Amino acid sequence: MNTVTNSLETLTSRFSDPQQLVPELGDVSTALFKIIGNGTVPRSTVTLVHLRAGQLVENTYLTVLHTANARRAGVPEEKIAAVASWNDAPYFAPAERVALELVEAVLTPGGHGRRVPDALYARAIEHCDATALATLAMAIGRVNFFIPLALIGKPLPGVPMAEQWRTSTTG
Repeated sequence: MNTVTNSLETLTSRFSDPQQLVPELGDVSTALFKIIGNGTVPRSTVTLVHLRAGQLVENTYLTVLHTANARRAGVPEEKIAAVASWNDAPYFAPAERVALELVEAVLTPGGHGRRVPDALYARAIEHCDATALATLAMAIGRVNFFIPLALIGKPLPGVPMAEQWRTSTTG
C-alpha cells in the first residue's frame, strides 16, 4: 500500500455522520436537491458552482466531492481543471461565467455591504430567466448550507460515502 492510502485509512472526521446525529438533515437535503434539480439550470453548471465554492472556502472534501460530481455530470476535464481560474479560461459559456461570478460574489467579502452589484445582476438576467436565477441562487445556497459541516466536521475526502464521517470512536 502506498503512503496516501495508509494516511486515508487512519484519518478521522471531527464528528460522526451529521444525518445520524440530526435526522432532519435528510429532509432538508432532499428538498434542496429537488429545488436545484428543476431543470432550469444545467446540472453541469450547478456542479461547477459547487466546485468553485469548495475551492473558495479552501475545503478539500468539498473540492474532491464536487470534482467527482462534475465528472458524473459530464463536465469535460479541461473545464473542471480550469474552474479555479475560470475568469481567463476559454472553456466556459457566458451563462457558466455568470454562475461562477455569482458564487464568488456571494462567498467573497465585498465592499460596503454589496456583494452582488447591480451590474452582475444585470449580466445574470441576460442569461437566466427569473426561475433559473432563483434556482441558481438556491444552488449557491445549497452548497453554503453544507459548508459549515465540511469546515467544522471535516468529513474525509476521496473515500466512499459510508466512510466520510469516521471518528476515532467509529467501529
